[in-house]
Amino acid sequence: MDGKNELGQFIPLHYHHNMLLDPARMGGFKTAITQIVQEGNVVVELGGGTGVLSFFAAQKAKKVYCVEYNPELVAEARRILAGNNNGERVELIHADACTFTPPEPIDVVICEMLHVGLLREKQLEVIDAFKRNYQAKHGGKLPIFIPFATLQAIQPVNHPFDFHGYKARVPMFNDPAVENPDLTPLGDPVLFHQFMYDEPFGLDIAWRGSVPINKKGTLNALRVITKNLLSVEPKTNVTADWHNQYLIFPLEKEIFVEAGDMLEVEFAYASGAELAAFTPKISLK
Repeated sequence: MDGKNELGQFIPLHYHHNMLLDPARMGGFKTAITQIVQEGNVVVELGGGTGVLSFFAAQKAKKVYCVEYNPELVAEARRILAGNNNGERVELIHADACTFTPPEPIDVVICEMLHVGLLREKQLEVIDAFKRNYQAKHGGKLPIFIPFATLQAIQPVNHPFDFHGYKARVPMFNDPAVENPDLTPLGDPVLFHQFMYDEPFGLDIAWRGSVPINKKGTLNALRVITKNLLSVEPKTNVTADWHNQYLIFPLEKEIFVEAGDMLEVEFAYASGAELAAFTPKISLK
């Protein structure tokens, strides 16, 4: 198997265990799945990992097809689910999520193959393939998707790339739930990408636009923000959300900026590509 196919599919097991410790991820998806999945539903999870999201769904669903390509994770999920309530409702399927089609019509699709910027993991490719395969076999209305939408934004920032005196301009990740005292925003986030999963979408992400500067300083990085809308509570219209970790992406050259400046930004990359594919071109207007 070549590296392209492995990308986003063979994440080491210990990373999946770390995901179980992420309260924002776990709480957001549990809330959304509890809201969306109804008693007696049939559910598919694409890229099931340790099976925890399938477990949430199985508390109401009569059947959950949990599709996972990594054989180590298939075995681990089977072991874990066997010791959990309603785990017998989950059928583990060792298959590529891009080729899997359920044998019966389903109500809900869960897919969390997400990385900031929609890089590195195969969320868009997998859901696009699933929609085509599903409608070719079953026709009719598409199921509900969790998440149902994704929004992406960029923000001009200053961030030190100094590690105990060792200067290294490398991409960094920050927890959205934890304030980063080293980061100085130089402008507000600007939306560059948004789509609904049940509507057509492209697999390439390209944007060219203007980013206002509202604070004087040295611009040396862009912060990439990816927000996933998981569900909407029907009575309050409040969404259950989950942010991927923020990406702090260093620029090749520092730029001194002042309030009122306008930064012109352009980039294009394929979803699921490595971080190196994100190569923004910037200029000051």
